[in-house]
Amino acid sequence: MDDLFTRRTVLAGAAAFAAPALWAQSAAWPERSVRVIVAFTAGGTTDILARAESQKLAEKLRQPFVIDNKPGAGGNIGTEMAARSAPDGYTLIVNSVGPIAVNPTLYTRLNVNPLTDLVPIVQIADVPNVLIVHPSVPAKTMEEFIAWAKANPSQANYGSTGVGTSSHLSGYMLAKRAGFTATHVPYKGADALKDLLAGRVQMMFATIPSVIQHIQSGGLRAIAVSSAKRSRSMPDVPTVAERGFPGFEAGSWFGFFAPKGTPDNVVATLNKAVNEVLPSLGDQMIKEGADPVGGTPEQFRQFVMKEYEKWRVVVRESGATAT
Repeated sequence: MDDLFTRRTVLAGAAAFAAPALWAQSAAWPERSVRVIVAFTAGGTTDILARAESQKLAEKLRQPFVIDNKPGAGGNIGTEMAARSAPDGYTLIVNSVGPIAVNPTLYTRLNVNPLTDLVPIVQIADVPNVLIVHPSVPAKTMEEFIAWAKANPSQANYGSTGVGTSSHLSGYMLAKRAGFTATHVPYKGADALKDLLAGRVQMMFATIPSVIQHIQSGGLRAIAVSSAKRSRSMPDVPTVAERGFPGFEAGSWFGFFAPKGTPDNVVATLNKAVNEVLPSLGDQMIKEGADPVGGTPEQFRQFVMKEYEKWRVVVRESGATAT
């Protein structure tokens, strides 16, 4: 009798302990507002995409998706905050190539590992970098640009949004492969574009959304895009690869991540919702310089790991480090 009572007590206790976990998996999500961390300042490409997606998700899932900008340390501050958040589905992050695929190699020490402490949910967009020059540079094609850079090494100064960023490493890759010498001038974020527009630096790789208006107005000249295929936003601009550098691919990308341990039903629900709302944002995204992607969590996970392996090699070759 005592043994039977003991077994029943243990089983009842185990069932009571397991109930919250089972409820978390089966409960409808979201039942309240969702915090979406952006590891960069308001107004940047990551922020713009995150806000557009969050507005559509709020309409579809009938709960607020609230953007929380946490910039700093190349995206590491917001990334760490997301990774350390409760894995309950109510804190997400829209993140990009830098914090996820570049920083694990670039930084000598990180407090979290974004490759293991965050769960990839869905890729939102590919955003090619575009090589842009100040109008004072007498080059309209890649061939003319490389000839100018080789003939004028003292003037070949390229800006970037910081050491180890996609804009920096894209410039490094091109100079190395094309065989010209260029001086890297790192800035903090948008200050790089300001100096390029003023002619204080001559060239830069930048995300298309951040510069497309300046290209259209004639303030800057587009030479080539860094994606594998031509961008739907600027179909007349050739790729670096097709202008004599096969395999050159160094764009940016953006997607949703959640803390490790986030319930499977949350991942599935968010993935499905993003894939369903992306078509309604497609025209707007393309107009602003982003190519919509979508897909499954596993496809995004494999893509992230491939990007990490690619950038690990480039960062080590460039000698770039950050602390």
